[in-house]
Amino acid sequence: MARSKSNPSDPYAVITARIVHLLEQGTVPWRKPWQSVAPQNLISRHAYRGINPFILSCSGFGSPFWLTFKQAKQLGGHVRIGETASPVVFWKVFPKEVETEDGEKETVNLPVLRRWSVFNVEQCEGIPSERIPDLTPKPFKPVEKAERIVKDMPQAPAIKHGATGAWYEPRADLVRMPDPGHFDPAECYYSTLFHELTHSSGHGSRLSRPTLKQMARFGSPDYSQEELVAEMGAAFLCGESGLEPAVIENQAAYISGWLNRLKGDPRLVVIAAAQAQKSADFILNRQPQQSH
Repeated sequence: MARSKSNPSDPYAVITARIVHLLEQGTVPWRKPWQSVAPQNLISRHAYRGINPFILSCSGFGSPFWLTFKQAKQLGGHVRIGETASPVVFWKVFPKEVETEDGEKETVNLPVLRRWSVFNVEQCEGIPSERIPDLTPKPFKPVEKAERIVKDMPQAPAIKHGATGAWYEPRADLVRMPDPGHFDPAECYYSTLFHELTHSSGHGSRLSRPTLKQMARFGSPDYSQEELVAEMGAAFLCGESGLEPAVIENQAAYISGWLNRLKGDPRLVVIAAAQAQKSADFILNRQPQQSH
């Protein structure tokens, strides 16, 4: 593929060219830029598996520790009145005697799906503090230029910290983020926040971007294209903040992963970049001609 030409006076074009160049060279494996503990039972400390981590991580609680109603009482506490439980599922194997084709009897293990209801420790009261591991975030030093971009975004969505992951909720127009101190290095906090804010720019009250509005299923072309736009927008905003050198390789790796779902055509980065530039301009509250 011919390398994209970039206008040295256009920061968006420069960053697009750098990402395409990294894609041509191969990229480092993508890693989650925040440190978090997997959802787990507080007493057994066993991590939940299968679909359960996804269910519990999307609950909006900052703590990864969960308990049944009975376990909360065992620890001397209780679930607050009015709290709603979250479901977890697991397979339990039961022996069953069946008849074979030869008319013989044999015992087989029959898996049966079971469900439990659990509560986050944040939904409980009276649990001794020494029974809950201390996951206090590290001290965080804000980056002034990045903070100003977030603060000055017009029609900005609400941003709520304390989650175990990062995502944008279009229906609530809400960005959920882990606490800043969970990111290492700190630059990755802004890269992640800029990614979610770029998603939010596609909301119907802002740019009304089709790939966001349609709520496409995971892995579909529209979903993959929206992820490309969000990460390109994050790259542009990191460039505006002076953070681009610290995060560009991880951003390129993430983009590469979504390109693989779109038949691996790096030219799609340029297409996504056009939408991402429009999003970055919106977040920066500038007219398109001001980008050049």
